[in-house]
Amino acid sequence: MDYKFRNLLGAPYKGGSVAMTGDTLLSPVGNRVSQIDLVKSTSSTLPYELGSHVRTLCVSPDGVFLFAVDETGRALVINRKHNALLHHFSFKNVVRTARFSPDGKYIAVGVGRLVQVWHRPGLAKSTNPLELHRTYGHCHADIVSLDWSDDSCWLVAGSKDLTVRVWSLHSIDTYLPPTLTGHKESPIGVYFTTKNIRESAELLGKNVPHLYTLSKDGALFAWHYAKDKVGDEDTDKDDAEQSRTYFGGHWSLVDKYYFNQRGSKMTACTVHKGVGILAVGFSRGLFELLQLPDLTTVHTLSIGHDPIDSMCFNDSGEWVVVGSANLGQMLVWEWRSETYVLKQQGHAYDITSLDFSQDGSMIVTGSTDAKVKLWTVANGFCFVTFSDHAAPVTATSFVPSGHAVVSASLDGTVRAFDLIRYRNFRTLTSPKPVQFTSVGVDPSGDIIVAGSKDTFEIFVWSLKTGKLLDILAAHEGPVVMTKFAPGSSILASASWDATVRTWDVFNSKGNVDVLQHNHDVLAVAWHPDGKHLASSTLDGQIYYWNAVDADIEFVIHGRRDIAGGRSKYDRRAAGNSSSGRAFTSLAFSADGSFLLAGGSSKYVCVYDVREQVMLRRFQISHNKALDGVLDQLNSKYMTDAGPLTDIRDVNSDDDEHDETARRLPGDVSYQSQGSMTTRCVSLSPTGRTWAAATPGGVLLYGLDSTMTFDPTDLAEDITPAAVLQSMNVGAYLRALLIAVRLGDGDLIQQVLLCTPPTMLPSVVATLPSSAIVPIIQSLGDIMNSGTPHIEHVIAWLQQVCTRHALVLQDMSHQVGPALRGIHKALNQVRDDVGGLCESNIYSLRYLISSK
Repeated sequence: MDYKFRNLLGAPYKGGSVAMTGDTLLSPVGNRVSQIDLVKSTSSTLPYELGSHVRTLCVSPDGVFLFAVDETGRALVINRKHNALLHHFSFKNVVRTARFSPDGKYIAVGVGRLVQVWHRPGLAKSTNPLELHRTYGHCHADIVSLDWSDDSCWLVAGSKDLTVRVWSLHSIDTYLPPTLTGHKESPIGVYFTTKNIRESAELLGKNVPHLYTLSKDGALFAWHYAKDKVGDEDTDKDDAEQSRTYFGGHWSLVDKYYFNQRGSKMTACTVHKGVGILAVGFSRGLFELLQLPDLTTVHTLSIGHDPIDSMCFNDSGEWVVVGSANLGQMLVWEWRSETYVLKQQGHAYDITSLDFSQDGSMIVTGSTDAKVKLWTVANGFCFVTFSDHAAPVTATSFVPSGHAVVSASLDGTVRAFDLIRYRNFRTLTSPKPVQFTSVGVDPSGDIIVAGSKDTFEIFVWSLKTGKLLDILAAHEGPVVMTKFAPGSSILASASWDATVRTWDVFNSKGNVDVLQHNHDVLAVAWHPDGKHLASSTLDGQIYYWNAVDADIEFVIHGRRDIAGGRSKYDRRAAGNSSSGRAFTSLAFSADGSFLLAGGSSKYVCVYDVREQVMLRRFQISHNKALDGVLDQLNSKYMTDAGPLTDIRDVNSDDDEHDETARRLPGDVSYQSQGSMTTRCVSLSPTGRTWAAATPGGVLLYGLDSTMTFDPTDLAEDITPAAVLQSMNVGAYLRALLIAVRLGDGDLIQQVLLCTPPTMLPSVVATLPSSAIVPIIQSLGDIMNSGTPHIEHVIAWLQQVCTRHALVLQDMSHQVGPALRGIHKALNQVRDDVGGLCESNIYSLRYLISSK
C-alpha cells in the first residue's frame, strides 16, 4: 500500500506566472507545479502542494532553485536538481511578482506594498534557508512588476500607484530613489535594457533607453539615464559591492509608444534581453512580438478571444510561452518558423469518468466539456482528443482489445472511437432520445450496454453492426452504472431505485437476480473472480455480495471514513455532519485483495476485503481554495448574504480584467471554485497505479520503485574510480555496467563516447536488459547537448535497436521520450546541414568540378 503521488493529468492552466529553464516549461496547475520537457515530450508534476492556487513562479538562472508562491503568500523553495523541498515560508501578504537576480545570489519579492530582497538558499544545512537582505517601502500600492540590472546591483519596481521606482541593492549614502511617473494605468512590466539594446539605439540614431515601462493601457515609455556634470566626484566610482551606474544623475522620458489595440487592454508582457525581443499580450487574445529598440512588429498571432494572462521566453529567445486562464491553455510558439512547439489543453470542466487500458499504459477520460481525451501514463501527455459529443460525457471505457474506446453522453449517443485511425467509427443511439449515464463493454468486446437517466432502461448494441439488440427494462430509477463480470456474460446494473440487478445478456434470460438495498445505489464493481460484487449506497455503506447466491456476505460502514471537510454552505461542523457523504465509485485490485472507494469527499479510502477494515485513507488535495478541504471555517468570511468569497465588489483591486469588473455585485455565476470530490476511481490492471478524477484533474498514484533494494549492487569496487580504471584497460563493458549501477548519467555518457566503434557489437550483444533504458536515456542526453559525435551515437543506437528490439518494445513507455528527443535532434541536424549545403551549393559544385 505504499502508493505515492506520481503525476497530475488533465489539469488546465488557471492563471499564475509561467517560467522556462532550459527546455523545461514550469506552469502552475492548481496548488501544484507542472514540469513539461519540450524536447523529450514528457510532463510531470512536483509532489509538493501549496495551501492555495499558485500565483507566482520564478527560477534561478542556473535552473536549480524554484520559488513558488500561492495566492495567500505562502511559498515553497524547491531544489529542482534533487527534487527536494528546502523550505516552507509565509510572507503574510499577497505576492504578485518575484525575480532572481542575474547572478543568482538574491531574489526580490513584491510583498504587498513592499519589496523584499532575500539571499538565495545555500548548500549548507540551515534552520532558516532564506535570509532577508533589505526591505524597500516607498510605494503606496501593491508591487506588480520587478526587474534587475545586468550587474545585479540595481532593482526597479512598478506599483499600482502608477509609479516606477529604482533602488540600489546595497545602501548608498545620499541616494534618493527616483520616482518615474506618467503612466495613466498600472504598469505591468518594467525592464532594464542591456548593452546590446543601447548600442543598437545609438546606431539607429535614437535616444539611448536605459529602462522600459509598460502599462495596462498599452503605453510603452522609454527612459534615459544621464549623469549630472556637477556633483560628487565619487559618483562614477564603484565600490566592491555596489555599482553606481544609476547614482549621481537623473532620469528623463525620451520616447513613447502606444499599442493601438482598440477595445482591449495589455494584460501580459515579457522581454528577452539577449535577442532584444518584446512580447505583449492583450485582453482579446492577441499577442505581438516587437524588435527592440526600434519597436518594429516582428510577428502577430491570435489564440482566441480570451485574455492572455502570462508570457515568458526560453533561454535562447526562440520560443515564447503564452498562457490563457479562460481557455485553460498553454501555448509554446516558435516565432522564427511560425510553428507550435506545444499546444496542450486539459479539460475545461470537471472530469467525470476515466478508465485504464488493459496494459495500463493509457488512460481515457471524459468530461462535462463534452470531450474525450486519451493520455499516456508514462509521459503524462494527451495524444488525441475527440470532440464529437454535443453534451457532457458521463462514462468512458476501453474495449478489451485496446483498439477502441467507447463513451456515453447526455446528448443521447454512445460513440466508439478507433485508436488506430483516431476517428469515431460507430455511433449508437436509442429509438427515442434519452440521456445515457453509464456504459459497459463485455469481455469479448462485441456487446455494448448503456444505462439511461430518464427512461430507466438499459440498451444493448452490437459494436460490429451498430444494431440495437435488446432493451432491458426493470429499473424504476436512473441507471447510474453498468458493469460486466470478468470473463462472464453476467451484467450488473446499479440504479437509484435502491437495487442492483444482474442480467444474462447473451442467453436472453433477462433479469437474473435483484440485490435489494435500503438506499439509492451509486456504484457497483465486480470482484476479479466474477462471483462477488461490491455496491455503495447513499448512506455511505459498501455491500459485499455473493452474486451467485444473491446473499450479502458483509457490510462496510464507511460514512465516517469518508466524512471530512466542511463546505462553506454547511450549517454544521465537519465532525458533526456526515450527511451526503457517500462513495460514488468503486474499484477492486487485480487480485481482489483490496477495494478502492472514492466519493463526495476529499478522501479516497482503501479497504481490505478479507478483514473488512480500512487500510489507508488518501487526501487527494490540500488546496484550501477548493470548497470542502478545510475542516474548520473562519466565521469572519460568513455574512448575511452568504460566504464572502462569493461576493465580488465592482471596485475590487483584484479584478484582473475589465470583463470581470463589469459583472454585477453578488453575481456568482462566474465563480469557478469547485467542491473537493472524487467523481471516479480506477486501478491499473498491473496493480501498480491507480487514478482518481477530481476537479483539479486526474491524480495518479503509483508504487514507489525508486527505493527497491538490490544486493547485487553492493560491492566495494562499484566506484567512479573503477569506471575510469576499467576504461584504461579496455574493459568497456565492465565500465558501462558499473556506471549504470552507480546511476551517474555523466559517467554513462563518458563511457558511451569513449567506447571504440569496433567494439560496439560485442559490448551491446552482452548487455543485460536492465541496462538498456539508462543507456538509451544517456544517448538522448548526448544528442540534445549538441554533441559533434553524431555518427558515434547513431552507431550505438543501431546496435542497441538491432540486438535488443524486444526489450525496447516491452519498455516503450520508458524509452519513448528519449527516442523522441533523439529524433528531434536528428531532424534539427538534418535541417541545419541541408540549409548549409543549399546556401553553398555553387561553391560545392565548383569544388567538385575543380577536381
